[in-house]
Amino acid sequence: MPPVLIWAIGTIGAAVVAKVAAREWRRVNADLDRRRAPPVAQAEHGPLPTLRRDPTTGVYRP
Repeated sequence: MPPVLIWAIGTIGAAVVAKVAAREWRRVNADLDRRRAPPVAQAEHGPLPTLRRDPTTGVYRP
């Protein structure tokens, strides 16, 4: 078999594998996007307390 034919078959095979991998990649990402939870609003959590350092122990407490 001439080397040009081997190169051509290898190139076509690589293109097919790349196309299948790209399609699978898009399918998996679409599935993950569907399952991703919507972001939780900050108002539901309420304000976060600030930490203050206890002067006697040196430990930070809310």
